[in-house]
Amino acid sequence: MAKLYFRYSAMNAGKSTALIQVAHNYEENQKKVRLYTARLDDRYGSGRVTSRLGPQREANAFDDDFDFLADHAQQGPVACVLIDEAQFLTPIQVRQLHHLAQVEGVPVICYGLRSDFRGDAFPGAATLLTLAEEIEELKTICTCGKKATMNMRVDAQGGMVRDGAQVEIGGNDRYRQLCGRCFYSLQKQGRR
Repeated sequence: MAKLYFRYSAMNAGKSTALIQVAHNYEENQKKVRLYTARLDDRYGSGRVTSRLGPQREANAFDDDFDFLADHAQQGPVACVLIDEAQFLTPIQVRQLHHLAQVEGVPVICYGLRSDFRGDAFPGAATLLTLAEEIEELKTICTCGKKATMNMRVDAQGGMVRDGAQVEIGGNDRYRQLCGRCFYSLQKQGRR
C-alpha cells in the first residue's frame, strides 16, 4: 500500500540531498519518478531541486493554484512522487497528494520545514503532520552542538529577525538552524 511520507527538519539537514538520492535510487531500478518544488523558491532557478552540496535536478514547479491530481492524470503513471520545499504546499494540495497515495497507489515523499523563523507551523507542514502515514525527522545540529529544531531568520548583520512575512526566500545568508534553548536565549537577550 502506498503512503504519504513527510520528512522534515530545520534548515541545513540535507532534505534536498536526500530527495535527489531517493530519485536516483528509483531510477537506478528503472522506475520513473516525478519531482516537484515550489515555484517561489527560485534561488537556483525555477523548477530546480538543488542541494547546498551541489547536486541538482530538474523538477516541476508548483504554486498555490497547482493541481497535483490533474497533473498526475495528464502526465501519466510514475513509481513515486517527490516534493521538495513541501512547507509551501497548501492544505488542499496535501490532500491531493494524500489521495494520490491512498487511491492511486503512488508513494508520495515530501521534504520540508515544519516551522518558520517564529516557530509557527507552515500550513502545508501542519497538514502533512496530520495526514502523512509516515513522519520522519531529518536531523541537523545547532552551533552549540545540540539537535537543531528551530529556524532563525537573520538580518544583514547576522542578528535575529523576529517579525515579518512568514515566507522570505533565502539560504544560509538569511537563515540559521538552532536548538530550542539557543532560539529562546537569543529572543530573551533581545538581540537583533
